Amino acid sequence: MNATAHTFRVATYNIHKGVQGIGPARRLEIHNLGHAIEQLDADIVCLQEVRKMNRQGAQQFARWPDMPQAEFLAPEGYTAVYETNAITRHGEHGNALLTRWPVVRQNHHDISDHRFEQRGLLHVVIDVDGLTVHAIVVHLGLIKGSRVRQIARMREFIEREIPNDDAVIVAGDFNDWGARMRYAMNAMGMRDSSDLRGPSTLTYPSRLPVTQLDFIYARQLAPVACSVPRGPIWTRMSDHLPLITDFSLSNR
Repeated sequence: MNATAHTFRVATYNIHKGVQGIGPARRLEIHNLGHAIEQLDADIVCLQEVRKMNRQGAQQFARWPDMPQAEFLAPEGYTAVYETNAITRHGEHGNALLTRWPVVRQNHHDISDHRFEQRGLLHVVIDVDGLTVHAIVVHLGLIKGSRVRQIARMREFIEREIPNDDAVIVAGDFNDWGARMRYAMNAMGMRDSSDLRGPSTLTYPSRLPVTQLDFIYARQLAPVACSVPRGPIWTRMSDHLPLITDFSLSNR
């Protein structure tokens, strides 16, 4: 475990399918992302826009990994869990979770709101030093109405699938300008670990962040620190910056 024996770390990161740039300037960043994710030293890493396979990318880039991106990005000793959200002409992509703690079980729930945006939530049950933690990875829609309906469907899923007293983490790209979904998350007992701490937790766009689109919400867990790594390497790898939160294990 990172930090101390009394905390565990969660990170969420939209990796933009491991590729950055437009047209001839497109470049493969998946190898840099692998090193960066290892440096986060997180016990649970929630990833969005992760490619299982992509024939176009494999043809364009000589160093395209032979394995799915989730497995490629998993540091040594981590378990990679992946579920597809969208199937496209050249391949498929979705959400992933990497963890150094044992995975108890996993499932996937479709929360697509319309046929133009395929969305899902990845639910992974993890044994964190004897504590059962339900981690849900999400990537919500671009339209506000879609996000409202997707949060409602997520609430139904949590109420149906997760015991009331179990610890829950919901992390991912909420596409939530102005944190308007925060009230709906609070209503189901989820608290924003960053608590909108101003410029220190802005995640988008990575080159000059003006808003926070990436969030880590939790129930039955106390956040003790929250941060966003910055610097040239982070602005290069994706259009999002990762969000990191340390949670306490001492008051279970």
